[in-house]
Amino acid sequence: MKLGVCYYPEHWPEAFWADDALRMAGLGIAWVRIGEFAWSRIEPEPGRFDWAWLDRAVETLAGAGLKVVMCTPTATPPKWLVDAHPDMLALDAEGRPRRFGSRRHYCFSSEAYRAECARITEAVAGRYGRHPAVGAWQTDNEFGCHDTTLSYSANAARGFQTWLAQRYQSVEALNRAWGAAFWSQEYRDFDEVEPPNLTVTEANPSHRLDYNRFASDEVARFNRLQVEILRRLSPGRDVTHNFMGFYTEFDHFAVGRDLDLASWDSYPLGFLEQFWFPEDEKLRYLRQGHPDVSAFHHDLYRGVGRGRWWVMEQQPGPVNWARYNPAPLPGMVRSWTWEAFAHGAEVVSYFRWRQAPFGQEQMHAGLNRPDNVLDQGGVEAGEVARELAGFGEPEPCRRAPVALVFSYEADWQFGVQPHARGFRWLQLAFEMYTALRRLGLDVDIVPPDADFTGYALVVAPSLPILDEATLDALEACGAVVLFGPRTGSRTREGHIPASLPPGPLQGRLPVRVTRVESLRPGAGPEVELAGRTFAGRLWREVLETDLPALATFAEGGAAWASRESWHYLATWPGTALLDLVIARVALEADLPVETLEEGVRLRRRGDVHFAFNFSPETRRTPAPVGARYVLGGRDLPPAGLAAWRIESP
Repeated sequence: MKLGVCYYPEHWPEAFWADDALRMAGLGIAWVRIGEFAWSRIEPEPGRFDWAWLDRAVETLAGAGLKVVMCTPTATPPKWLVDAHPDMLALDAEGRPRRFGSRRHYCFSSEAYRAECARITEAVAGRYGRHPAVGAWQTDNEFGCHDTTLSYSANAARGFQTWLAQRYQSVEALNRAWGAAFWSQEYRDFDEVEPPNLTVTEANPSHRLDYNRFASDEVARFNRLQVEILRRLSPGRDVTHNFMGFYTEFDHFAVGRDLDLASWDSYPLGFLEQFWFPEDEKLRYLRQGHPDVSAFHHDLYRGVGRGRWWVMEQQPGPVNWARYNPAPLPGMVRSWTWEAFAHGAEVVSYFRWRQAPFGQEQMHAGLNRPDNVLDQGGVEAGEVARELAGFGEPEPCRRAPVALVFSYEADWQFGVQPHARGFRWLQLAFEMYTALRRLGLDVDIVPPDADFTGYALVVAPSLPILDEATLDALEACGAVVLFGPRTGSRTREGHIPASLPPGPLQGRLPVRVTRVESLRPGAGPEVELAGRTFAGRLWREVLETDLPALATFAEGGAAWASRESWHYLATWPGTALLDLVIARVALEADLPVETLEEGVRLRRRGDVHFAFNFSPETRRTPAPVGARYVLGGRDLPPAGLAAWRIESP
């Protein structure tokens, strides 16, 4: 468990560097990330490299005993490169170029830009790949940020045509897969196919789904190009990429397969403000962040990294990019850091060392203020460093008892055909995760092709495209399994299954969906369970089944059907109903559930138990009598945390 920080020597007078490095080391920082936006300083003119300043920066950091995460600078190609290859720019869905003057102004499908990326990666890795201070690499920066995964450029169109030809082999197979007879959309040749934007009304849903798949594959291909160069020129160093929160436009598991570890950029207050949370939650958790947002992503990226992951950017104070940007409650930077370690992080790196007085991120706090005085985030980072020194190295995270199945393809499918305003697959997945966490359960987030062996409970929020291989793996593991609505509702081509939804699931769980409807907020459906009436949301399915109903819709019909240890929900449950369903399947799986006070969350790492309080009121640590505290104690103040071991009798 180490601390890190993001640093930009090109932003500061060189006279600052040595003092900065010594202060970092003195604060307890071990890793420093540099270089991800420095292309114009590394190569100020085509083919002319200026290494001297970066050489001195690396040596200065190394001289203070710091390890360097060196980055490929491909997220910000310089102006001269854009002028040389203007067709490298991405086009948005409206056909407008993503112009120079910000960042991420490139199209993943531009072969000219890929060649330039290979060239600069070769140059940087050739220069620093074997430097003893360079211990890890980051490719690019935040793939897809600012909605840049999907490009509709001529380069992307040509790439898509090639991708389709490889996938379908014949245009006749493409026409069948897309149901192109509808609205006379049949093609004679792959070269006739264009990106699915700027159509009069909805584009063909199968066309759009394949475009999502293509764009995701392009990100993985772009990343792999750099990874292969780094492995060749910098052997023995870890390679990572810093993913983002609540971002699903490409398959992170696919990109992660080429990495040694995953990392992500954690901004709890910004995510609370920017996403779907109701106003009362945004106010209640204004300065703490939602109790499950960071944990959700920690568990997701632990899965993407196959057990190894970092936080590459941890929010240290107010950010600059949300609608409103409050300061964290004192103690929250410390709590967020320990929460990441509790979920298995190897490194938590803060963004950034010092707040910039210029550029687009002037209003984004760092560990230090612009006048170089340590800010509250820096004070708390130092506190964590002192605590780590006496904490010892805990065991790695063990396999959790619960797996939540996370499908990027499911998110794309629902994005193509939500059928209800606000029906977001990602939100449904998050709400099921939060219900598990409110019971004190540890969760692994895994892809649909995961090995489910050893899990007691598997929760699939919805798998609209459901493979027999996934069903076989679930059956073999013997876990209790819960499927959410719309599971098995589409074939891989994006069609309604001939047997009707839930498609292949009917072989294990004999229910058939004969009708679906989406409902506006306030219109139900109501669900009756155990003599009580609960709220469903947005969605109702009519199930044809002989199975007994565990819950029914008020107007009739099963809302929750089960057979042996497999369960199916025919609606999006409201919070109270979801909590009850999750509690029942957890008890069926013989999982120990906790009654936690509002705002309190638990996590176990090896033999260490952690508790965190996100509530604005003081809570009690749910540790048993006789627990030996290694952090904190029985009381959990706002932003408080505790860690304890349970002594063996």
